[in-house]
Amino acid sequence: MSFEVTPVGRVESSLVDLAEAPRQGDEGAPDAWVVIAPDYARAVADIAAGADAFVLTWLDRASRDTLVVHPRGDVARTALGVFSTRSPDRPNPIGLHRVTVLEVQGLRLLVRDLEAVDGTPVLDIKPVLGAIEER
Repeated sequence: MSFEVTPVGRVESSLVDLAEAPRQGDEGAPDAWVVIAPDYARAVADIAAGADAFVLTWLDRASRDTLVVHPRGDVARTALGVFSTRSPDRPNPIGLHRVTVLEVQGLRLLVRDLEAVDGTPVLDIKPVLGAIEER
């Protein structure tokens, strides 16, 4: 079985080198833009500044044949299967990023805590859900 996934946008960030990117967004990622393709304008129309969301990305520079890693690249730590880690290197390198929307400019969302490098394809955006009574 296989799947076809179409990006809905891309990341614009000052992060251009994987080696310089923080491991997680809350570890020093600069503010970045999520730029949505015009075909998806209606899908992004209701997102407002202040919203918390999950951005799913395709980590296009990741290794897809990695199954085991040392957490955070520290060889002193016990190697773990990638499904027990947040390693970008994995069979299907889907990135999961919890962000806060700082500003909306049409199809451009300025977000905090996105550690993806410039040009990374965006697959989807999903809201962070509140308590059941708030949904």
